[in-house]
Amino acid sequence: MHTLGFVRKQPFRISSCMGSGLASFWEIGYTAGMDRDIIATLSKKSIPLFKVLNERQKRLWAATEALSLGRGGITAVSNATGLCRAAIRRGIKEFQEKENHTQNRIRKTGGGKKNITENHPTLEQDLEQLISPTTRGHPMNPLRWTTKSLRNLVAELKRMGYSIGVTTVRKLLKQKGYSLQANRKTREGEDHPDRDAQFCYINDKAKEFIAEGAPVISVDTKKKENIGNYSNKGREYQPKGQPIETSMHDFPNKELGKAIPYGIFDRENNEGFVNVGITSDTAEFAVSSIERWWNEVGAARFPGATKLMITADCGGSNGNRTRLWKKQLQEFCNKYKMDVTVCHYPPGTSKWNKIEHKLFSFISKNWRGRPLLDMATVVNLIGNTKTATGWEVRCVVDEGSYAKGIKISDKELALLNITQHTFHGEWNYTIKQSE
Repeated sequence: MHTLGFVRKQPFRISSCMGSGLASFWEIGYTAGMDRDIIATLSKKSIPLFKVLNERQKRLWAATEALSLGRGGITAVSNATGLCRAAIRRGIKEFQEKENHTQNRIRKTGGGKKNITENHPTLEQDLEQLISPTTRGHPMNPLRWTTKSLRNLVAELKRMGYSIGVTTVRKLLKQKGYSLQANRKTREGEDHPDRDAQFCYINDKAKEFIAEGAPVISVDTKKKENIGNYSNKGREYQPKGQPIETSMHDFPNKELGKAIPYGIFDRENNEGFVNVGITSDTAEFAVSSIERWWNEVGAARFPGATKLMITADCGGSNGNRTRLWKKQLQEFCNKYKMDVTVCHYPPGTSKWNKIEHKLFSFISKNWRGRPLLDMATVVNLIGNTKTATGWEVRCVVDEGSYAKGIKISDKELALLNITQHTFHGEWNYTIKQSE
């Protein structure tokens, strides 16, 4: 039932105390008894109207609605539309005046608050100088070495003599086309002129080996992982309000150590093999991982193979300038009576190595949000990694000890049976069996 008993039918008259606190008190009192549906209807009507009406038209429309409601109408319309009561009273006053209302002006000439840029013509230039990524103005500008937050920008502008706040600075930055930006990893450094040519060379070599039934593997070391109750990136479904509680600090546990996953990805069979080390990521460990893959998987997959192709990065334990890597591969060739061709990806292009997006990415997805409590957890999470296409990963633990700092002399290097390819021999080479 509507409670509009307070509304008077006679035209509303503005009393001399309309602007006083007493008038506001009575208005509030009458508004409290006004039907909520009426106020809700006013609010709905104002939303589309205010999008097309100017300031004066809004004021006059609100005044007519307030007059129709009677006592308490000003506060009711103010609450429903968001216009202040003073503006509605001004609209009612304009109705009472005898001046011509057909004029198009909304305000008197020169009326309204001036834009801060009109009062301070150099403000935009000074703000641009503060946030510019290049060095401008005085080299000792304090914002050159501090974060360019709104708070710091306002403080610096005030120091320059401007009376300005955070809201105004934010508005000016938006008008100038600035927004909060994070760093983006997009630059790989200077590209080698033969970068794409090396990619094509690797691809052609891989096709050649696969056509002959020879194995082609992609190798690399995944990021070392601390073993223990440490937080792991990513999220996993848990009962609401019951997240897995992990250690606040990531200090390595000397007793549990670290896991060093070295991966081998078989490009032809689309299979992964991970050898998890516990000591150091060395060239000896890398070749030992390849040897273990060959003994447990490769030999059965490629019976009678006499050559092997390896694609690897230019750095790390399997880098193209690592002498121990080449020496260990020579021993592998001699032991298993096969030639090994190695093709390295150019510097800064490790993400193009197939093992990164064919194997390691799926392992990271599988153990996201899961603390690697012990080595058994690591092996199970890696070994149970699967993809939509159905391939799986085999994982083993390498408890061998691999020492760091092993040096290979020039004399030892000269004894290796290495043949560099015509195209970028520093990246592409074949190690054959020693006679």
